Amino acid sequence: MSSLESGFPILGNESDSIDSIDSNPDELIDLFLNCTADGIAIIDMENRFIRVNHMYTTIFGYTEKEVIGKKFTEFQNPKEVKGIIKLVKLGKVYSNVMTQRYHQDGSVLDISVSYSPFRNSKGKIIAVLAVFRDMTDLKTLERELRKTRELYDLITKNTTDMIKVFKRDQILIYASPSHEKILGFSPRQLVGKNCCSVMLPEEKENFSIVFHKLLETGEPQLIETKLSAANGDTIFVETSISPILNDKGEIELFVAVGRNITDRVNNDNALRNLDRLSIIGQLAAGVAHEIRNPLTSLKGFSKLLQSSVNLKKQDDYLSIIMEELDRIDMIVNEFMSLAKPQAIEFEKGNVISVLESTINVLHPQALLHNVQIKLNYDEEVILLMCSLHQLKQVFVNFLKNAIEAMPKGGNVNIEVERIESKRVKIAFSDEGPGIDPEMLKHLGTPFYTTKDKGIGLGLTVSNKIIQEHHGSMRIESNIGEGTTVTVELDCI
Repeated sequence: MSSLESGFPILGNESDSIDSIDSNPDELIDLFLNCTADGIAIIDMENRFIRVNHMYTTIFGYTEKEVIGKKFTEFQNPKEVKGIIKLVKLGKVYSNVMTQRYHQDGSVLDISVSYSPFRNSKGKIIAVLAVFRDMTDLKTLERELRKTRELYDLITKNTTDMIKVFKRDQILIYASPSHEKILGFSPRQLVGKNCCSVMLPEEKENFSIVFHKLLETGEPQLIETKLSAANGDTIFVETSISPILNDKGEIELFVAVGRNITDRVNNDNALRNLDRLSIIGQLAAGVAHEIRNPLTSLKGFSKLLQSSVNLKKQDDYLSIIMEELDRIDMIVNEFMSLAKPQAIEFEKGNVISVLESTINVLHPQALLHNVQIKLNYDEEVILLMCSLHQLKQVFVNFLKNAIEAMPKGGNVNIEVERIESKRVKIAFSDEGPGIDPEMLKHLGTPFYTTKDKGIGLGLTVSNKIIQEHHGSMRIESNIGEGTTVTVELDCI
């Protein structure tokens, strides 16, 4: 077998290699010193450098000529080095001593040094062997990681947002101190419990839907929930949940950042109530007019009933009276459902039923303006998770705007279409004069209105409600061609 095949360095044939090593041990030392990844220096008993390898000069930036023959004390060293060298000359060994040294250009290096006595064949110590390993990059990385960890700890301890980390089984393994400020529960009380433990019962189903979507898509999810504080208060929280992947790209943990939006929700509710009261006031005249007509019939047929002795006529009169009473009851109930404050709760609802109920509310207003409302749909049942009363408020806004845009009468068309398996589009179109493009840009801005009696909150509130239903709203209009408001919502 040749030396090349054997994998050993080529120094000649095998006998030549052995003879070369025996006759020239310096060559073997050179091979060792030049092949090692560590810097090596040999210091004689008078503290002078008698040998350094190439890696030593690479680490410290000095040439071999600048080092050989000089004492180690001529270079910058930590104070303890003198003592260490003395003890090594007496036979002591030091391994992996972490220290800071200086490069030839003055920069600081993190160096791990091992010192050991260098003995001759008779066991006598004739020099000190020092092995240097450059740890600067590693130590710099450790310092950066430590700074990052300290900064993260500082952020989590002082942030007002509630930060949680939980596993796939939804058990919390971390909760930031901010939980105690907002909810009154310390991190120790929360860690080890289910991440839904402080969530109101009615919120857990919605969280389950979002969590499964997070597992399926691997994309961050935003959810608004109600939490129960230690003192019994309800806290509204908007939370962003993101997955944390392991080395295999699998979801291992989740980090949730929740923000207290209770004040914002209360302000939104106040705006919605203000808008709702404005709608009620504007519809009141139409409702009163619509009730007056059946009341007139009731008065007339009541008198006829008193004066009539014909049983058949009495039955006819009573039948008409009951129909008119039912008409009044329906109008008043629809009006009161809009006027009465409602708790915001998401439930399954049929969008067609909500639209028909809305049309009943607006029917008196439409009659006053000689407007016909037409509802067109292919499916009688399109279910979605929604707040029925909030959606009705949105649709009332759209229809009222359409009616008021046609003071001389016209048609409002409502088109309902399922555009995807889990998406529905609802378009409200009028035959009004349209909206100027410059005004169209500002629609939806709070308190911006094109009406003399408007308060400029209708579209702002409507858009907010639609967003909370994970939907979108779009307004299109051309001068002389009317206006179309299109809403898209998730459906079941």
